[in-house]
Amino acid sequence: MTVTLTEKAEFRLRAFLRGSGSDENSATKGIRISVKGGGCNGYEYGMDVTSQPQPDDLVIQQGSVLVYVDAKSAPLLEGIVIDFVEGMVESGFKFTNPNATSTCGCGKSFQAGDCTPTGVPCS
Repeated sequence: MTVTLTEKAEFRLRAFLRGSGSDENSATKGIRISVKGGGCNGYEYGMDVTSQPQPDDLVIQQGSVLVYVDAKSAPLLEGIVIDFVEGMVESGFKFTNPNATSTCGCGKSFQAGDCTPTGVPCS
């Protein structure tokens, strides 16, 4: 499983992790990435801070950030690059997903061939 955080994304995620509540379970505190059905294009990305990953989550260390990937979402997230962009009009996380066959204008949702929302690998 490959998930890549750019330097800017890792910096921003570290800041979120430091500012998110107590230091309980700080050894397991990380970002959980998932995909769910929805958005304007069929799938939408989810990112949450967590100290209690799900038992079937895939664990990836990116610099000093732990990234948990929902196992059912993994086929749709394989090879994704997550960046953080700042601009006059728009700021936030940007997802570059090699599995996406199209994306919406906001960049928060995507379509992936004939995949289903349960995360069945794309054909």
